[in-house]
Amino acid sequence: MNKSLALILALLAGLSIGALLRAYDPALADSAIALADPVGTLWVNAIRMTVIPLVVSTVLAALLAPGSRALFAQLGWRAAALLGVLALVLSSLSVLAAEFAFAWLPLDDARAAASGLATTGPAAEVPGIGEWLVSLVPVNPVKAAADGAMLPLLIFTISFGLAATTLAEASRERLRELTVAISDTMLRIVEFVLLLAPVGVFALSLVLAARLGASAVGALGVFVGVVVVLCVLAIAAFYPLVAVASTTRVRDFAAASTAGQALAFSARSSLAALPAMLEGARERLAVHRDLPGFFLPISAAIFRPGSAVAIPTGAIFVARLYGIDLGVADLATIAVTSALLTFSVPSIPGGTILIMAPVLAAVGIPVAGIGVLLALDAIPDMFRTTTNVTGHMAAVTILDRWAGDAAPGAASTAHE
Repeated sequence: MNKSLALILALLAGLSIGALLRAYDPALADSAIALADPVGTLWVNAIRMTVIPLVVSTVLAALLAPGSRALFAQLGWRAAALLGVLALVLSSLSVLAAEFAFAWLPLDDARAAASGLATTGPAAEVPGIGEWLVSLVPVNPVKAAADGAMLPLLIFTISFGLAATTLAEASRERLRELTVAISDTMLRIVEFVLLLAPVGVFALSLVLAARLGASAVGALGVFVGVVVVLCVLAIAAFYPLVAVASTTRVRDFAAASTAGQALAFSARSSLAALPAMLEGARERLAVHRDLPGFFLPISAAIFRPGSAVAIPTGAIFVARLYGIDLGVADLATIAVTSALLTFSVPSIPGGTILIMAPVLAAVGIPVAGIGVLLALDAIPDMFRTTTNVTGHMAAVTILDRWAGDAAPGAASTAHE
């Protein structure tokens, strides 16, 4: 059976049984929760177990890859800054849009908290902006990893990776091989955990519906609709951005992007769409001949503008679902952490949802919510991947304007 279909069936079964139990006999629903909750928690913990080593090793491997070094050496920081700014802008706007959209969800926070769905205990004191900024530089990176403080850990990891690019080639290559091996090993563990996804999703969705009743089902539909709408808006926004920030005509950009977008939508893979992106860029865009072949593979491997939309949207949805109020500092943490994590999303189905765990943990949102989102991911993933491809193509046109003669192999190459 198709994995996505199995997850959807597990989700529907869990929601249906949980809602029926709540409506028929609340005491029986509570008994089902007591049985299913540990199963779902174990599955989520298995995912969380891999997140820290997977993110750190993937980020370091990307920074130490030969293409990334060439990116910094030949194009300076412009390409890195462009991708970083795009990710941060998208994640910040998505935080604002999701906060507004989910404010209208038909859920009763008080009832959610009373039923035990929301976290218990005193609310954490919201830090001021100065305290939040100071906390971004970890005094002890190991403690930051142990505490799940993902944003400070990512800042340390990026600093470490950039410093490692200045090492002698032999040392740098040994370090890169080690990080790639760790990343690949973590992905093997994730693949095994995902084999158990139908069981974990069924348990989590049953608990959710047994506690909230039928209202949970409608809320999940709202989440899918919001993600799809925000991805469509992000895709549409890249066209005027190309018109303003590049020398490429919008109609040429649209013609060059169409084939890659179609493949991305159907295959749900940016890498699968890479050949179509390369062909479209070389044949339809007036950019340096070597720039698409140099930049697009790197962008397709590490740049996920669709994830910059989906991660904060999912985080805020789960917070709303669990009846958790987010302050300004929490929203800022979600935006920045989401933007940074987009560069470490693993190239596996549901990778964006899996990488959401540290974002949730960073602001005290129950990580169990990712199990339900993972089962809903088939439709959002189509639009998210299409957003990725559109962002790759837009970045090429903008970078071409900035690159000038610095483009690889383009010192004597005019625009075609």
